[in-house]
Amino acid sequence: MRKRSCGLLAVAALLLGTASSLAGDADPQEFTQIERGRYLAILSDCASCHTVPGSNQPFAGGRPIETPFGSIVAPNITPDLETGIGAWSDEQFDAAIRKGVGRNGSRLYPAMPYNAYTKMSRDDVVAIRAYLNTVKPARNAVVANTLPFPFNIRATMRVWDALYFTEGDYRPDPKRSAEWNRGAYLVDGPGHCGACHTPKTFLGGDKTDQYLRGSYLQGWSAPDITNDARLGLGHWSEADLVSYLKSGHNRVTAATGPMGEVVTLSTAYMTDPDLSAIATYLKSLPGKTESASPLPGNDPAMIAGAAIYRDQCSACHGLDGKGVAELFPSVADSSMLRSTDPTTSIRIILRGARSVGTKAQPTASGMPSYGRQLDDGEVAAVLTYMRNSWGAAAGPVAPEQVSKVRADTALRQD
Repeated sequence: MRKRSCGLLAVAALLLGTASSLAGDADPQEFTQIERGRYLAILSDCASCHTVPGSNQPFAGGRPIETPFGSIVAPNITPDLETGIGAWSDEQFDAAIRKGVGRNGSRLYPAMPYNAYTKMSRDDVVAIRAYLNTVKPARNAVVANTLPFPFNIRATMRVWDALYFTEGDYRPDPKRSAEWNRGAYLVDGPGHCGACHTPKTFLGGDKTDQYLRGSYLQGWSAPDITNDARLGLGHWSEADLVSYLKSGHNRVTAATGPMGEVVTLSTAYMTDPDLSAIATYLKSLPGKTESASPLPGNDPAMIAGAAIYRDQCSACHGLDGKGVAELFPSVADSSMLRSTDPTTSIRIILRGARSVGTKAQPTASGMPSYGRQLDDGEVAAVLTYMRNSWGAAAGPVAPEQVSKVRADTALRQD
């Protein structure tokens, strides 16, 4: 995790350096559009997919994007004339970003979240293009479609689009405040939060009736980010959420895994008003509040888990589960820990994790791996104990669930 964190910091430095170097030689009017495009590229988190971590070629593509149907390789979006988008017109770029139509008229896969980017205006997209035109061209030919048959047939995307894609700019809700509408635009548009946090159908489309209630992707379970009191952000204040997005840390938790990349390359560089708008919007979502009954203290898994927690976890997280604010997460207050899908919690215990280091919070604290020290039954027991202690309640974790995650993570490099 440390190696990955350093790579992300290097990518961020390159991207910000590219933007800041424009001030000296750009026409003032053009500079305004370029700077706007740079910020929109940050909001859209373009670097996470199109820049290989640790690479010295921003936006040169080549990073595999895992999907349930196979991997797609992110294309080169530098202004290289032959292998990038340098020869594309603004109309072609806009069609790809907001309509999911490639330069040759073929349909794009929603791994490029055009179903969210469609909410941006054409001016927004042209501004992003203006910024990308200032990036150093990289000659890097990428074969993007590496999906197996029949998923490699792009024409099938017409069916997907008919089922799940609605084209059109964001339309503000006149009954809501300007801040709420800005937050909704950022979450559903450039931020494309639903790509990770909204559950998917077997065809990969959003289950709109479970909007932002958590999903599974790339070996991680993305949490519920509605205001659900038990599983979501119900016990977070707006300030907690702003702190998390700005620094990767707050009094409850720390960002790691895919969300660590989002913070490092995107949300850490958003303006405070935009972060506040996102918090306002997410805190307005009611979620699906459900009650649960905790397991009794005399349950065998609870007894075993309590002993393991006391021996292995309490030094950092405390006997009260509160941890240390901004440093060691509070497992007593963690809704992620009590998620219906415990994949991320299991993975972190097995593989360890390192939080992100940002300008606002440079200390990237880490957690060691317990995969060799604890067997599947012990990992299940300690998670079951943490999920049902300190006034919280959630279903027990089974050893078989741990075995599945252990086998999956053994095949992964990150």
